[in-house]
Amino acid sequence: MSRITPYLGIVVALILGVFIVAFSGSVTIVRTAETQTASSTLSVVSSFSLPSLSLSSLQPEKNSTTTTPTPITVVPKKTKVPSAPSSSTSTSSVPTVTQPVSAPMKLTSSGNISLDDSASALRGALVNIICYVPPGSSLHSMSGSGIIIDPKGIILTNAHIAQYFLLTDRGVSCTIRSGSPAIDKYDAALIYISPAWLRANASVLTEVSPSGTGEYDFALLAITKSETSTVLPSSFPSLPLAQLPPALGTPVVIASYGAQFLETNQVQSSLFPTIVFGSVKEIFTFAVNTIDVLGLGGSAAAQEGSSGGGVSDSSGNLIGTITTSTILGATDTRSLDAITASYIRAQYATETGEAINLLLAEPTATAIADFVPRMPKLEAILTAHLP
Repeated sequence: MSRITPYLGIVVALILGVFIVAFSGSVTIVRTAETQTASSTLSVVSSFSLPSLSLSSLQPEKNSTTTTPTPITVVPKKTKVPSAPSSSTSTSSVPTVTQPVSAPMKLTSSGNISLDDSASALRGALVNIICYVPPGSSLHSMSGSGIIIDPKGIILTNAHIAQYFLLTDRGVSCTIRSGSPAIDKYDAALIYISPAWLRANASVLTEVSPSGTGEYDFALLAITKSETSTVLPSSFPSLPLAQLPPALGTPVVIASYGAQFLETNQVQSSLFPTIVFGSVKEIFTFAVNTIDVLGLGGSAAAQEGSSGGGVSDSSGNLIGTITTSTILGATDTRSLDAITASYIRAQYATETGEAINLLLAEPTATAIADFVPRMPKLEAILTAHLP
């Protein structure tokens, strides 16, 4: 018996190891995301200053691998997929860009014909949204991005950008721009903004360093008037909103009007699109097993002004909307997050009781008219926190 005893420990250890491996695949790991400073909007005038946001806790997604979630720009808690600690966020180094942002950016080939076609389509649907506040206002002017998701001129953007459209009676004015460089092109009206986001983030407009996770952070605008013509185009370049979320490793195109490294006058006169190729590196959830947030790693798109920008797949579907990014350090070491199109669809249905396709199917004038009666109540949520 004494000769067998030394081997018993080995046998027991082996059995225990097999047991752990057998069950590890079904375990969901809940982590608390590191708080990071991020911002999705960009300042463009002297009184313009970008709201910075920090990331809240995320709950891991089942059977997925992720790193520390990316800072978001303006909302409540968020859940994250299993992730290992990441050193992608630098808070000490001086911001640098992987390529000049103040000059026109060439759209290089990805080597994937379908992805290259998707990049061209995404670039065509990309817009810059600039909102100015009156002199002496306690608010800050803002520059962000958006993507046209319907040929009628319906723009998907972030709630923390679209909230400015609720403050027109306070002297706030917003313009839709596009092109290379971006120039004033259209006026737009709000046709939907998440009430859940407003209730959870009513004080963001006046906070120096707001924080959030991207939850509920979406809104829809409708183009109403041309700044350069007497009539609107009969059809706008657009990307359809995807039905399903992408898998880890999916090749993607990311487009935005990032402007962190530009001076105020450059944002207004020399703002060019930022288009980069990448992949889905992490996935996160706000719930338990839904894919609600995509972690896209670091790139030239990880900078202020990119909020509301788009993420498309090789099929030409808009699979995500940028909500946050870390803003310190070299851009290739930062983090960039986007809420998924499937999350936006599900959350819109939860908040309204209807599918978002019903709203998109309405004539633009009808969608605008239907939303106008709701605006005073939504504006009151914001103004209650304004000085």
